[in-house]
Parts: sequence; C-alpha cells; structure tokens
Amino acid sequence: MNAPNVDQWGIQQDWVDADDQPQRASDATVARLREVIGEPPADLEDRAPVVTRPGRATGLRSTVSCEDGSTRELDDVVPDDFPLGYHRLADGRRLVVSPGRCHVPEEQSWGWTVQLYAARSRRSWGIGDLRDLRTLREWTERLGGGFLLVNPLHAVAPTVPQETSPYLPATRRFRNPVYLAVEDVPGVEPADLERHDAELATLRSADLVERDGAWALKRSVLRAVFDRTPADPEFVAWRESAGQAVEGWATWCALAEEHGPDRLAWPEAVRRQDAGGVPAYVRDHGDDIAFHVWLQWLLDRQLRAATGSTTVLQDLPIGVSGSGADAWAWDDVLAPGITVGAPPDMLNSVGQDWGSPPLVPWRLREADYEPFVESIRGTIAGAGGLRIDHVMGLFRLWWIPEGAGPQEGAYVRYPADDLLDIVALESHRAGAVVVGEDLGTVEPGVREALAERGILSYKVLWFEDDEPAAWPSSALAAVTTHDLPTVAGLWTGSDAEDQLASTDMAESDVRSGREDLLARLRRDGLAEDAPVEDAVVEAYRQLGTAPSLLLSAALEDAVAEERRPNVPGTTARDNWRLPLGVPLEELTAGGGHPGVARLVEALRGR
Repeated sequence: MNAPNVDQWGIQQDWVDADDQPQRASDATVARLREVIGEPPADLEDRAPVVTRPGRATGLRSTVSCEDGSTRELDDVVPDDFPLGYHRLADGRRLVVSPGRCHVPEEQSWGWTVQLYAARSRRSWGIGDLRDLRTLREWTERLGGGFLLVNPLHAVAPTVPQETSPYLPATRRFRNPVYLAVEDVPGVEPADLERHDAELATLRSADLVERDGAWALKRSVLRAVFDRTPADPEFVAWRESAGQAVEGWATWCALAEEHGPDRLAWPEAVRRQDAGGVPAYVRDHGDDIAFHVWLQWLLDRQLRAATGSTTVLQDLPIGVSGSGADAWAWDDVLAPGITVGAPPDMLNSVGQDWGSPPLVPWRLREADYEPFVESIRGTIAGAGGLRIDHVMGLFRLWWIPEGAGPQEGAYVRYPADDLLDIVALESHRAGAVVVGEDLGTVEPGVREALAERGILSYKVLWFEDDEPAAWPSSALAAVTTHDLPTVAGLWTGSDAEDQLASTDMAESDVRSGREDLLARLRRDGLAEDAPVEDAVVEAYRQLGTAPSLLLSAALEDAVAEERRPNVPGTTARDNWRLPLGVPLEELTAGGGHPGVARLVEALRGR
C-alpha cells in the first residue's frame, strides 16, 4: 500500500484526519522523529527478511534450509508446494513463506465479549480467573454461542502495585499469573487456602477488582507450593520445549522482584537482556527463575482447559511498557522518548496517548520481525482466535514525542504487507480467526488489505451510519466496545456524566456525541421513555440483522451495567477495575439472568 508524502524515515507529515480534513505535522515533530529513527545500515536490504507466498517471484536463487530440517531449492518463483513457515536462505536471510490468507470461519456465530478480571465468581479471589473463563465458555456453549472475546491476558510486572490496564503489559508473549485458579494447581492442599480465609473474604467482598491483594496472596500460596513439591515431569518436558524466550521472561520477572518493575532503573549490568551481568544472575537465581517458568506452564494448562474446542479470541495490545520484559529483550528495536497513540477522532476529541514505545520499522526488519512474530504466536497460543487492537498500527502508527500532547504527533509507516502476511501464517498454523480493530482514523486501502488476507473488520453499532443489515459478512459486529458507552449508560445519560467528570473533553462534544449514538438506537422507533431493558433489546435486535460472521454481545449489556470498563484519556477513574455487577453463579446457573435471555433472544431475531 503506497502512501503519499512519506520521507526516507517513513514519516508521513501530511495526512487526512477522521473528518476527511487535511492535516500537517509540525516541522519540530518531524525533526524529533527523524532523530529517533536514525539511518538504517547501508546493507539492510541485503540482510532483511524476505516475506513471500507460493507462486510469487522473489528474484532469488538459493538453497533454502527449511524449518522442518529439509532443504529446498528456490529459483525465483516460490513453488506452490513450497512449505509454509520460517526458513533460511543460503546467505543467512530469513525467508518467510505465508499462505497470504488467515483462517476464516465458514458459518456465522455469536459470542460474548468478556473482561475476565471483572467476571468474578463467589469462589474466585476477587478477580475473574481461568476457571471462571471455563465456566463462561461452557455456559456460552449451552446457550448456543460459538466464541468468547476476552481482554488481553498478557503479563505485567510480578510486583505491587499491579498495572491495571490490560493494554499496557510488560510482555505480549506471556500471560498474567493473576488469572490462575489457585485451587486447580497441582500440589495445592485445602490448608493452603483455609489459612487465608479472612484475606479471601476481604477480596471477594471488595467493590472493585483488587489486583494488588489478589496477586500478593496468589503469589504467596503458589511460591509455597512450588518450593515444597518436586518438579512435575510434564513441567520439565514443557520447559525444555518452550525454548529460551520463556527463560528470558522468567529472568526478567526475578530481576523485577529484586530491583523493582522498571528495568530502566536497574543496575547497568542487568538493564538489558544481553547485558554482561545477566548470565551470572541466571546462575545464582535458578529457583526464582524456575518459579516464573512454572507459572507460565500452569497458565498454558489452565487456558487450554478453559477454552476447550471453543474459539476464544485473545486481544493483542498495540504495544508494551517501555520498562517491561519485551522492552528489556528488544531494547535496540524500540524508539526511545516516544509513545504511541491516536490523533483526535471520534473516539476521543483531544487524542490519545497509550504510553507504549513504538518499534522502529527498520530495526524491526533488522531483527527478522522476531518481536512481532513472537507476540502474534504467543497471543494466539491455546485459544483459537486473535483480535488485533488498533490494527491500523500495522500500516502506520501515531508517534508522540516525549513532553508533547497527542495532537502534536505524526504518523510513521510500517512494512504492512510483511506484517499482515506473518499474521496470516500464524493464523493458518493455529487455525485461528483474526479480527482487526479498525476504529478511528482509518486511511484508504487499509480495510481492503485486511479483507484480502481474511482479517475480519470491526463494525460497531455506535459508529455505523448504515443499518447492521447492510454491514459486510467479513466482520465482527458489536454494539459497543470496552472504550465506549454500554447501552444502559448511554440510555440513562450516566455515561456522559462519567465522561464529563473524568476527562477534559468539552461538554458540547460529550453531549453531541451522546445524541448521535441515541439517534442510532432510536432509528427504528424506540420510545424516548422506554426502560433500559427495552433499549438493550433494541440494540441487539438491530445487531442480530447483521450478516457478519461474528456477532458479539457485551456481558455488561446483558446485566444492564451503566459503567463502561474504560474511559480513554483519564487516570482519575477506576478504569479496568470495575467488576461485573452480577456474580457468575447468578449469571450462568439454573434459569440464568433474565437480561441474558432477553439479549440472546433479540440477537437471534426471536
């Protein structure tokens, strides 16, 4: 996809905003970004990976060492029977052969959007866990649903306070042990739980999700179990097969527990994964590192048990914390002093800064795309589906220099064709459906490129002028998202009041935005004085007419929750800490919650 006005650093100074108005980044911003990006080495094109598909000409003639151990000859055009995967050319370059298209479901299905931390049962430790996910999955199957879409489950630093936002993890490759169901861990005994009855009662009765207390208690119990039980042979085998990536992650965790969560404040000798003091640290802290590897083994087991054969779409954040594990592993690939976000658009009238440092495009190529490959593969693993947050970031990202506001950024372009073909390869291997969250400022050509590769678009009732019946089939259709009003919050007006109390958005923008959404909800004649339950039914009746392959229903809407999980642009609100208003037992047991039955019937057109 060719973009206009892109300089040799990949910076797009002139661009068109969400209102189709031309915009121009300042010369000062462009100069700063050029300084950070720097000049690629002169021989980069001779070393960068080649990403292609069967049937395509490459201009290459080489012996290829395939990842399955076989050897093939490449004579320009990639043969149709050439193995898909990650191979090596004779000159050492990586050759990626992709099918060019993701796995796509054959039939339409519906499912729930779940903030797992919020989906608390009376049994769980004040935060929804992987046994709760299994409960939700089995309940969804009984209702006739076909998938779940969950918030990012990626790990944060194993310290307190815990990062609350699922979209600012320490890694996009490994999962957060706060989601472990401790009772299901081999070696846990009743006494391990009984001695903490008082603490558990406090966590379970808390009005908010208390990640700090839940993690501190879970870590204490899990470490005690790990220390007293012999190594499980299955764990030993899993660790041997998992490779060096999980060892690096576990080493970072041990260092974080000793020196704090910000790797930039650590001693110079261990500040990067390739620093000189790391090997000695690994030798001296074998048990601590093994403990964190063990936690990942438990997570892998519990997630696979939770998902079963049902598709559970895992959410891939746009980036990671600059002080975290992936930044520690790939320090040279990240842009220092830069964060990514979005310019002002319909999601937020003042723009957004998400706090993650971006990958420098040419450095990502120099790294064989490995940071991206591992992130995609690690997120898909064991679940059968992937949602790529802000999928436009595979084409270009809004870079914001340190000290500047979101309005003062500029777009930097990425090798989208290569990245999309890598996504297609990982999807093909895992049999995983892929959804690209394409909301906000979307440049021409993006949705066409996604559709070519079988990546489903994202259609949201609150944003679409067309009625759902006119939406495309190659999409995930939803009423709302975690960043947007729930039906109840919109209908009562409480969401608008929440926005005004917690953001700098102008009251006129908030009020007019609410009226726009209400107009969509009322377009088929919903009375202005209708009860909230009728508004929810109407929203999902409309959604049920969409031909889209995936129809997504928010659990918050099923229980008429007025608060959205997150209001972008604020830290003064309890974002990402709001529990679902109904415990899972009431939601899923017996006759179930009446709001669920109404919503599902509306979605099915009954």
